[in-house]
Amino acid sequence: MVKEQKAVIQLSLMAIMSALVTVGTLIIRIPNPMGGYFNVGDVMIFVAALTFNPLVGGVAGGLGSAIADIIGFPLFAIPTLVIKGLEGLLASLVANKKSVLRDVIAVVVAGTEMVIGYFLVEVYLWGIATAVLEVPANIAQIAIGGLVGIPVALILRRRLPEILYD
Repeated sequence: MVKEQKAVIQLSLMAIMSALVTVGTLIIRIPNPMGGYFNVGDVMIFVAALTFNPLVGGVAGGLGSAIADIIGFPLFAIPTLVIKGLEGLLASLVANKKSVLRDVIAVVVAGTEMVIGYFLVEVYLWGIATAVLEVPANIAQIAIGGLVGIPVALILRRRLPEILYD
């Protein structure tokens, strides 16, 4: 495959997966006491990260989630860009396209980064007592993201041409 063709494929995957992360984040929003919301955007972050390469996982996680925050919770748009971008990047770096166990480890590593990242931002904004209240919802969001995202990624890796996730 020509280098330019691969670049177009990668750019297209980043755009499509970013859009799917945004939709996943906005489509189911359950408000929490902090003013934020529980969502299923992590499902799509893990689908992107575990199916495709680290660039797609990182861009989709960061950009897709930040766009959703610009629409729904703008105070967090910049922290989300960084935290969710790292989540997608880490998940993709740890995952192994041939090992479900590595996918589970990838979700745990990336999810830990996400929970700690938001905890630190919330401590800065609202103090430790309030930030602690967010932790269970963030852990639940990661758990659901992994429980749905891993099987979807497995199916996609079996069905998609290898060139898409190199």
